[in-house]
Amino acid sequence: MLKMSVVTLISDESRHMVTIAACERGDIAGAMLRDKEDPVVCDKWSIGKSKTTSEQCSGKLGRESSRALQVETQVNRDSCVDYSYEFASNSDCVVQKSWQVESLKCALSLAALGRIWNNEGVTEDNRLSTTLDEVIVYPIPALLYLVKNLLQYYIFAYVDAPGYQILKNLNIISTGVLYRIILKKKLSEIQWAAFILLCAGCTTAQLNSNSDHVLQTPFQGWIMAIVMALLSGFAGVYTEAIIKKRPSRNINVQNFWLYVFGMAFNAVAILIQDFDAVMNKGFFHGYSFITVLMILNHALSGIAVSMVMKYADNIVKVYSTSVAMLLTAVVSLFLFGFHLSLAFFLGSIVVSVSVYLHSIADNLCSISAIKSWNRMDCVFKFLTSHSVHNDHLVIP
Repeated sequence: MLKMSVVTLISDESRHMVTIAACERGDIAGAMLRDKEDPVVCDKWSIGKSKTTSEQCSGKLGRESSRALQVETQVNRDSCVDYSYEFASNSDCVVQKSWQVESLKCALSLAALGRIWNNEGVTEDNRLSTTLDEVIVYPIPALLYLVKNLLQYYIFAYVDAPGYQILKNLNIISTGVLYRIILKKKLSEIQWAAFILLCAGCTTAQLNSNSDHVLQTPFQGWIMAIVMALLSGFAGVYTEAIIKKRPSRNINVQNFWLYVFGMAFNAVAILIQDFDAVMNKGFFHGYSFITVLMILNHALSGIAVSMVMKYADNIVKVYSTSVAMLLTAVVSLFLFGFHLSLAFFLGSIVVSVSVYLHSIADNLCSISAIKSWNRMDCVFKFLTSHSVHNDHLVIP
């Protein structure tokens, strides 16, 4: 049975409709439909050891193209992020893009280190040489991020883009839970309430006419979404733990070792999964200017996230990511003609309330503790004063 999941993208210049249709049958992982007026173009996707030819896939899509166009919704303009889906699924070799992101991050970290060495010299905290005990912890988050990225690719066989964006909000809850379990850092009741509001607000802001399809997500899609949320939360919290283990260590050195292992694991994945496609079509097959921009964007955002983990924590990272989602939609208002919906407006309000509650949570806890202490102090003074003037009052 051919399963279709459609992602709609729009270019501000050409305004052409691009539909990425993920088709699954046997070893077929996906194909592309370009423009309604154009002939159906199908390209074999290289997942596993697919032996299905592009002609076979084209035949299947030819019979199902009318169905795909019926499923196709009006252009989903709330999506600067839809270019991320194109980045994740618009090429035969997805892992090679992840390898290039890791390589670019590694190069940028080295460039930053070179500037530091030139200005400050080489010190114990910014030298690349390290011990086995320090470096042996970096392969764990690198491997977790690789598995998460691969699942992010395969999940589109079961979930469409709007549904994936909603299910992705499970990361918020998983990060809070794992933050409490692994780092042993307690969140107040107000902060937990703010976290739940953040998840609800982000979900509300992303609702559209197709959001009901999330409830029809197959069991495999839910499992993959939950596993991705747990992997993302654990990788983030674990990364924070290891980079804060030695606070004086330069963040660029820590990033370098993390990205080196990320490059290594992605290189192995390329050899296993995409080797034939790379050899037959070339390493840069399917690349466009948007692809290059997305690689640069992923690299810079990855470095920024590591900085947040080093000097703040994963909770701040979750909030910053959620607020960035809202800012991206506002920017798309001017770039892509995005129209603000009531759901987006209400979701933005809920997210703003969540951010406010989280920001004042510590102050509220401090005020509550002071009031409790003052009450205890008043009771103690009352009892001690009466113990002096009343011999019948005994204080245990």
